[in-house]
Amino acid sequence: MFRGGIIIELTKDLILGFTVGISAAVIPGPMMFATIGASFHKGWRAGPSVFIGHALVELAFFVLILVGASSFLGKSVVSYLAIIGGLMMVVFGLVMIKKAKEASTMDVSISASSLNLSSGPISSGIMTSALNPFSGTVSAGIITSALNPFFVAWWLTAGSAILLQEYLTGIFAVTAFIVGHWIADLGFLVAVSSSFSRGTEVISQSTHKKLVYLCGGFMAFFGLWFMINNNNILR
Repeated sequence: MFRGGIIIELTKDLILGFTVGISAAVIPGPMMFATIGASFHKGWRAGPSVFIGHALVELAFFVLILVGASSFLGKSVVSYLAIIGGLMMVVFGLVMIKKAKEASTMDVSISASSLNLSSGPISSGIMTSALNPFSGTVSAGIITSALNPFFVAWWLTAGSAILLQEYLTGIFAVTAFIVGHWIADLGFLVAVSSSFSRGTEVISQSTHKKLVYLCGGFMAFFGLWFMINNNNILR
């Protein structure tokens, strides 16, 4: 029974990490454009390469959050973080819903080309050079993550709150959450690179719009649940 309870808890953590990861991944942004641009030259392998760079940046955030937690972590601190993080999740969710129409009508191929990711010589600009597939897709994953304000804001607020809640449960809960999150990131980026390397779209614009609405709604709902139930979660 005890073992079964642990398995159920870890499964919940894995699903939570996956759902949070896919909710953020479906929004078109610099990392998606970098993957699309690189896929025209490197095929499906662009996805895993960009993911490695992205995961390295996230790993740095995980270490900083958890190392810092060991020095000041207490249930009252996590409770405050849960409220702040939950509020930020609500805000992020509402922004996703607002941006759903824009995301569904965006021509991601043109957007990728506008970043000089799919063709042309390497620009002398630092940002463009770093994003160009010929300069390395791993570095593209690092830069498009580290310089993305949404990504940084997420891990400094809501992401930190979730990770610290998992930390209170145990290191296996943290590991399950991270694994689920990375499965979502890797799976989506591979789907994007595989699809665009064949000259097709991952999903239709109509389906994309619905998916963004769904993920935005989930994010806002989970943020509210996080704030309301943070004391129960801590117990």
